Amino acid sequence: MAMIQFVQNYDDLSTDRGFQFKFHCDKCGNGFMSHFQPSTLGTAGSLLRAAGDLFGGWASSAGNSAYEMQRAVGGKAHDEALMKAVAEGKEHFHQCSRCGRWVCPEVCWNANAGQCEDCAPDFQEEMASSHAHAKAEAARQQLYERAQQTDYASNIDMGVDAHVRAPSPAAQQKAAAAANCSSCGAEVGKAKFCPECGAPTKPQKLTCPGCGHQPEGSPKFCPECGMKLPLIS
Repeated sequence: MAMIQFVQNYDDLSTDRGFQFKFHCDKCGNGFMSHFQPSTLGTAGSLLRAAGDLFGGWASSAGNSAYEMQRAVGGKAHDEALMKAVAEGKEHFHQCSRCGRWVCPEVCWNANAGQCEDCAPDFQEEMASSHAHAKAEAARQQLYERAQQTDYASNIDMGVDAHVRAPSPAAQQKAAAAANCSSCGAEVGKAKFCPECGAPTKPQKLTCPGCGHQPEGSPKFCPECGMKLPLIS
């Protein structure tokens, strides 16, 4: 049989009744089914076997003989049917002028370039894919940078025999909140004052200017000496 210049693989679905083939795209594997080509000898054999089931005797034997004849000459008939199916498949698939592969028009063919998408990628598809990958990579990088600014190890005892414990979720949330200014939301890291608005990053402790006492809460007068306390903004 002559060389077939077509897709790299196909499924032979032929039976004694006829011939049919399924060809696959060289890139993605999408399939194309050729039309069924009935076998004359196979059809005759089926009719004779059916008659044999009804009447028995010579009709059944003739049916079996017809099937054996079809098998004997099926090589030539099969090859001819395959060549017809290949011609039919070539009407569906497109051959890339650069790499020579036969690809499906639905997924793997770039009609504007006249080549397969491996040789001539679709611009819009590549842009969409690159856009999505870039956003995902940027998000990973930003999460890494945010994690670098968060203290996860301050509560871990580094003693030789210490049992290492990760900070609780509440402690992690508190540490993450402390990395942003409560006034403007800017990232402050471990700075004492916000580099954007100047607000203190940690709550200021109320201190009496008279005796130095630091009372709890926000009283108007010092509970130790009675001096009026300044307001904390």
